[in-house]
Amino acid sequence: MVNKDNQTALLVMDVQKWNITDKHKDVVRHMQQAIQHARELGQTIIWVQLAFGANYPELNPQNKFFSMISPESHMTKLDEQTQPHPELVPQANDYIVNKYRVSAFAGSNLESILKAQSINHLILCGISTSGVVLSTLTEASDKDYQLSVLHDACFDKNASVHDVLVHDVFSRHADVLSVGEWVAQSTKQP
Repeated sequence: MVNKDNQTALLVMDVQKWNITDKHKDVVRHMQQAIQHARELGQTIIWVQLAFGANYPELNPQNKFFSMISPESHMTKLDEQTQPHPELVPQANDYIVNKYRVSAFAGSNLESILKAQSINHLILCGISTSGVVLSTLTEASDKDYQLSVLHDACFDKNASVHDVLVHDVFSRHADVLSVGEWVAQSTKQP
């Protein structure tokens, strides 16, 4: 029999230095709680980050969102600001996935890792709700993954957009709960 916790992965997305400021303190605290709990359960933790190769070969001028990035943006894999935020650091047994677009699946090896590890349930958290969380949730739903979203471990600069997504959109594809609710729920399970 497969351990259900071993089929679950916590995706911690876009928590790099460039993307986190003091206004994210509560979200970072909730992410820390989620990461600690996932470790206690023996779940896989996958860190998804946005960073490009030297000379930005992945950027296409036709892509409105990413065409704003230039060499002066310092967004390569080696640049300091693309590294994990110091309060949210991967451990040696975690997976790190590099992506080149908004979705965690876009141009990354995420799906290969999920299949190789027999993971079928994804728990999502990250910055931003209307960016990486929405894109990843939509694609993962289309790929038939079981999904959960930790709403208080997600952040969007537009609070009303965050609320609409969490309450009206995500709930059609995923279980939406707080980190505290997830901890309580998963602690009760045999």
